[in-house]
Amino acid sequence: MNAELLFDAKAELGEGPAWDEKTQTLYWLDILQKRIYANENLLAELDDYVACLAPTKSGNLLIGKRAALADFAPDSAQETFRAAVSDSAKTRLNDGKCDPAGRFLFGTMDLEETEPIGAFYSYDGKALKKLFDGVTISNGLTWSPDYKTFYYIDTPACEVRAYDYDLATGEIANRRRAFAVPRALGWADGMTSDREGNLWIAMWGGAQLTRWNPNSGQLLQKIPLPVLQPSCPAFGGKNCNELFITSARKGMSQAQLNQYPLSGGLFKLETDVEGLSAFEFEG
Repeated sequence: MNAELLFDAKAELGEGPAWDEKTQTLYWLDILQKRIYANENLLAELDDYVACLAPTKSGNLLIGKRAALADFAPDSAQETFRAAVSDSAKTRLNDGKCDPAGRFLFGTMDLEETEPIGAFYSYDGKALKKLFDGVTISNGLTWSPDYKTFYYIDTPACEVRAYDYDLATGEIANRRRAFAVPRALGWADGMTSDREGNLWIAMWGGAQLTRWNPNSGQLLQKIPLPVLQPSCPAFGGKNCNELFITSARKGMSQAQLNQYPLSGGLFKLETDVEGLSAFEFEG
């Protein structure tokens, strides 16, 4: 498998890819540059960090900013406030996506990336509910194909956690380690899953994408990427077998940028499986 460069965006912190099946559009972000992209086009530059997003039933986007959720209209770039997140001023939102029932799940992270002062939340359009706290860098999240297991990454823990997931209520329970992620591979960052139940994880600092069997903990595949800091994969495309992968230039030295000049680019990888695409926000 070879990743194809779609857009040499030179994003400072490319993140949050989400495929909108209705419009066949990939939305994604540059968190630190406060930008929302649609495919290769700059859609908007906001007044604050934008950390995660999801397509909605209405055709708008639900976006997570530094400490709030808002509706965003792609046609007009108009924002409508939804909910405030009352974490510490030392945190910001990070990764997030919708569950199959249309709730938006997202986490926060320590701006210094060292202390477990973040938390993880669920939003159904009416109320914001904290599911757990003690998070340092809330990152990858996804579900098993039957939606009964929720997988989650707090990056510094060097593991993927599993929880029982009740789709009817949105409750999670029975936290456990699914498998450890060796530090030598890089830092586990964004994550998605395929219809076979395997997990695909971007390895920040490891210049690769990894594929795992979460039941056995077996590392199935390592796919080299031409960027040092791949950040998040998301399935999409007409047959939902294409992986779109964001990356970042944040914190890289000039020597590293010389070695990985495509860092911050958006990539596409054709796979031999169908993935779970983004679920729409219902609220």
